[in-house]
Amino acid sequence: MNRLRHAEPPWPVADDVVAREAAGWVPAPFHSFVLKMHSRCDLACRYCYMYRSHDTSWREQPRVMAPDVLDRTAERIAGHLAAHRVREAGVVLHGGEPLLAGEAALGRAASVLRSAVGPGVRLHLALQTNGVRLTERWLDLCAAHGIRVSVSLDGDRAAHDRHRRGADGRGSHARVAAALHRLADGPHRELFAGLLCTIDLRNDPVRCYEHLLTYRPPAVDFLLPQGNWHTPPPGLRPGLPGTPYADWLWRVFERWYGASRRETRVRLLEDMMALLLGGAPETEALGLAPVRYAVVETDGSLAQDDTLRTAYHGAARTGLHVGRDSFDALLRHPGVAARQWGADGLSAQCRDCRLLRVCGGGHYANRYRPATGFANPSVYCADLTALIDRVRERLAGDLDRLRGTPAEAA
Repeated sequence: MNRLRHAEPPWPVADDVVAREAAGWVPAPFHSFVLKMHSRCDLACRYCYMYRSHDTSWREQPRVMAPDVLDRTAERIAGHLAAHRVREAGVVLHGGEPLLAGEAALGRAASVLRSAVGPGVRLHLALQTNGVRLTERWLDLCAAHGIRVSVSLDGDRAAHDRHRRGADGRGSHARVAAALHRLADGPHRELFAGLLCTIDLRNDPVRCYEHLLTYRPPAVDFLLPQGNWHTPPPGLRPGLPGTPYADWLWRVFERWYGASRRETRVRLLEDMMALLLGGAPETEALGLAPVRYAVVETDGSLAQDDTLRTAYHGAARTGLHVGRDSFDALLRHPGVAARQWGADGLSAQCRDCRLLRVCGGGHYANRYRPATGFANPSVYCADLTALIDRVRERLAGDLDRLRGTPAEAA
């Protein structure tokens, strides 16, 4: 069996994909699709990886996905699912801010997508929004089309408005909070998919978490700020002592895990626990499972993960387009394929790590260095190591107690 060369340096190339296929690799088909319905936003968040990173290609995109592009995208999705006999899939209507596309466009998108895949596929539609425009009328439309809704919220007013402001500098918390109460407490509660919260080390983690709980979210996604070795995340000094993000998340873990009843799901922590106990994660942030989602830009370009924009200009581009290329072609793009190769797609340091199966190298975008591409550990390596070890120790102690075995003797 021919062994692939690892991307050190700098990136996987087409020959790597060919060699892998010759050795018997078969890509796992996509089951999730992110559709960029609108390429602009009505907020100017200070940490935004889309509009404030090295990649400015969003300026070249049409503002709205045209009907013919949407139609062709739906056909491509349906064909991919049928060819690979995928019977359950998800589509996220995304942006920018997708609500800027308008009610007619999003309603049509839902109808076209469901019609294209047909009754043989259980299609989950979701909307990721900043919440500013989420009115009762929008919720009625989402209910009519079976679209679940996730909203970005960074905590209480002070925490949220530090970054999530409009171009005029006005904070958005009051508008988002009103929309969330409309969603969480109104007749369309069943549409509530969860909250996304970007971590800011200046915010008290327990206070932040407990504010999110006031909206009774079914799930919370705590997001590590997008950064890499070239552009480190706020408050992180790679190579120096300290694990500030592990410390922040550990306090959330203790509050969440130690509660007398389950108040919500925290996906990052649940994934970490699942992997430590031999299970599988639900997201791509941890573990070695193949990444199985695709991104379609407003112009129909097939792209890699948006977060790669934090690396360099054009990092997410593939040169593929729904008008001429299938999703199978995207699966064979070196950057996409490398994220399906498990340990073989990681750096030597990650492959030799004792936490390989749990950490999985961390999020792909967080590994970037200019000289070696993505063949590096995550810039959050020390934080992930510290957090995983703390969670593992806590779980081991609890399992020992359940078995009646003193933790000291285990």
